[in-house]
Amino acid sequence: MGKKLLVSCLEASANLHFGEVLKHCNSPELYGIFDEKFGTPYLKSSEFSAMGFVEILPLYFKAKRALKKMVELAKNVDSILLIDSPAFNLPLAKAIKDARIKTPITYYILPQVWAWKAKRVAKVERYCDNLASILPFDAKFYTRANYVGHPLLDEIKVQKTELSNKGVVAFLPGSRASEITRLMPIYRQVAKHIDAKKVLVVPPFLVKKLDELYGDVSEFKLCNDTPNALVSSDFAFICSGTATLEAALIGTPFVLCYKAKAIDIWLARKFVKLRHVGLANIFFDFMEKEALHKEFIQDEVSVENLLHTYENTDRQKFIQKAKELREYLSHGSSQKVAEILNLY
Repeated sequence: MGKKLLVSCLEASANLHFGEVLKHCNSPELYGIFDEKFGTPYLKSSEFSAMGFVEILPLYFKAKRALKKMVELAKNVDSILLIDSPAFNLPLAKAIKDARIKTPITYYILPQVWAWKAKRVAKVERYCDNLASILPFDAKFYTRANYVGHPLLDEIKVQKTELSNKGVVAFLPGSRASEITRLMPIYRQVAKHIDAKKVLVVPPFLVKKLDELYGDVSEFKLCNDTPNALVSSDFAFICSGTATLEAALIGTPFVLCYKAKAIDIWLARKFVKLRHVGLANIFFDFMEKEALHKEFIQDEVSVENLLHTYENTDRQKFIQKAKELREYLSHGSSQKVAEILNLY
């Protein structure tokens, strides 16, 4: 019988990273919140899916009930792993410590205090035993951060060393309904001006909502595998998110596009103290180097801007800078996290 592990894994990306960690573990018994493909969770991660300041509010009462149950589960496990999602996982870590439970807590993918809410540093360091950082610059903000590598280097094996010329362009309008409905009208217009095979990335769970969310997709070939679409493409138009970092690590030149609710953008600009929104560009900021790619936000996301960037991006320079990014992040993180959890 394997050791018992309590997991708090709310987002789809967190489950992807957790799956890589499990490859280095000796079949632990899993408890908590995670994707049901790993076993039988107390709650499925999908029940917590939300994005934006406004959309999170309805989850408040469900989260309060979940906290109480998770503390009870924490009393009978060998290790505790919290992945990302600080709005839930920090109160959970505090509740576990307040209950005088001695089981070590590992926080994997630390709160992005370099963007906002710097006060979270004290809470993370007070309530968590192991701080597993995926960003080399976390050490500038946390005194006990242990850089374990970046999870995408476990998951993305392909790295382009030269420009591809396959005549394929990828369009990624995001995975949230609000993102897709805002970007698709512009993507459709852009696609009409590009003489290439156009691939539209549609997450598998949204295929049934194709007509409702995407509208006319006759201009595109559909694909539901983001990494493969990026590997196969010469250029990509990508909604802000993890896919931008995937493209950077693969070496596919791209432009970041983001249109959101006006209130979310207003709040972000008020509280988030960053020059860029793309993860790769944020890394280059901390490396004190120029941005890797163009970013367009709100009204800047226009057909003219996207086409101009598509036609004028220095793609050879992009390939070289993408290599620098991989060297900066160095290695994957899953094995290091498994070692911290001691679940061989």
